[in-house]
Amino acid sequence: MEEKESIQDQKFDHTVSEIHEYETIRHRRRRMLPRAALVGVASGALASLFGLVLSWGDDLRANLLNWAHQWPAAGWLVPVVFCGLGTAAAVFLVINKAPETSGSGIPHLKAVLHRFRTLSWKRVLPVKFISGTLALGSGLLLGREGPTVQMGGAVGDAVAEGLKLHPKERRTMIAAGAGAGLAAAFNAPLSGLTFVLEEVQRDFQPVVFTCAFMAAVTANITARFFRGSSPVFSIPSYPTPPLLSLPLFALLGIAAGLLGVLFNRGLIGMLDLFSKLRGKNALIAAASVGGIVGLITWFNPQLTGSGHELAEDALAGGLVLGAIPAFYLIRFALTIASYGTGVAGGIFAPLLVLGALMGLGIGQAANYFLPALVPQPAVFAVVGMAALFTGIVRAPLTGIFLIIEMTGNYDQMLPLLVACFFAYDIADLLKDMPIYEALMERDLSRNGIHAQLQIPTILEIEIEEGAPFDGKRVKSLGLPPGCVIASITQDGLEVVPTAQTRLESSMKITAVIDPEAADSVAILHSGCKTP
Repeated sequence: MEEKESIQDQKFDHTVSEIHEYETIRHRRRRMLPRAALVGVASGALASLFGLVLSWGDDLRANLLNWAHQWPAAGWLVPVVFCGLGTAAAVFLVINKAPETSGSGIPHLKAVLHRFRTLSWKRVLPVKFISGTLALGSGLLLGREGPTVQMGGAVGDAVAEGLKLHPKERRTMIAAGAGAGLAAAFNAPLSGLTFVLEEVQRDFQPVVFTCAFMAAVTANITARFFRGSSPVFSIPSYPTPPLLSLPLFALLGIAAGLLGVLFNRGLIGMLDLFSKLRGKNALIAAASVGGIVGLITWFNPQLTGSGHELAEDALAGGLVLGAIPAFYLIRFALTIASYGTGVAGGIFAPLLVLGALMGLGIGQAANYFLPALVPQPAVFAVVGMAALFTGIVRAPLTGIFLIIEMTGNYDQMLPLLVACFFAYDIADLLKDMPIYEALMERDLSRNGIHAQLQIPTILEIEIEEGAPFDGKRVKSLGLPPGCVIASITQDGLEVVPTAQTRLESSMKITAVIDPEAADSVAILHSGCKTP
């Protein structure tokens, strides 16, 4: 019996305490909802302003390109110099003012919500906005959605600081702001909510859920007030594919899983390559990438920038099969190179374009051999966006809801489910880490977790099935002095463990970590995650 001691042995009647806890949660929810609404309105307004400025940048780049084409012999230098200088300026700003704004900023927010990093909204907001404008305005193959997510989180932090909220409530506002930023960028409130719960914070507590929901809805209403209510992509109303075509969507999912793993590893490799450069060399490399993007813009503007027009062409089936592999390879290489420079910009939009190209290519090939099963190849482009998103980010619900909300088309639900399942499973079988998780761990390992733990830190983490800690007693975990497991939660029951308590999968442990025991963060993560 002693040998089998577990958390279940410590149960007792919690009726009174559970009622009190329920009333406390309900009171907190009522108190936090107006604040979440404020975060949503502010995030929606900021995302709309960011989108407006970026549209001005796109117009400027297009007008400059048209002007330069008056001189075919030397005009190509204009977009090369314009994009190169813009990229170098964007990188300079990030390196010298706010390194945490590099890339999409989503890994930084995840680290903040896991208490590994702090968030300085006064620094993040202006640098993210300006660097993102310079980078995306230069035509780099990046998206505005990552920046709006980080800026939304910074807005949540600003509201929490102004209202002097408790640190836990502050983190809730940051998470809500992140979801609001995504909802406003894509006109997709359900996707914003799901992204917070599935990827950013992975916390389904009632307070987090309701705040994220409120912020996403109010942000979307605000964005629609400024930009209208049309879906992000305008596509024909395709009929539901026949059931016999589902194996083909499974093959699409397998391809998306493989290409997603390739994208993730290519992106990390490119970041590692650029991280070896310092000072002027980093700026020269960034300017070179911008110059290459500018040169390609001279010949085909569709291949650079966010790729919205190219995606719409793919979704409408307007590309020939012979051109799709070349388009895919060029955008794949330029996307990871653009992100590798370190400017402020996300990968949401570019990977959706890649997914549409991949899906259309597979759909057209299937139509050639099996026209009866694939009457509309462009349907595969729609499903391909969600499948590749799932293979890269490993957030299938967000991917499915995102595509449905962006296209306004619910007829492809079953193919979406099938393709996303196989994309997720293939990437998981290859033991590839989700991109934002990989980017966060890379950032923490490069900068040193020791430097982040300046005060005692609370870490909450769930034990996965088959993890090293699964089945072990607390006394045998090998945690250093200064790291204490304060509580264990399972099935809604929270108890204080003893040295003899045996840990099991699905338990959530809460550890208090002293700055001198910063090594225990890595120990806890490796012990709770399945190898």
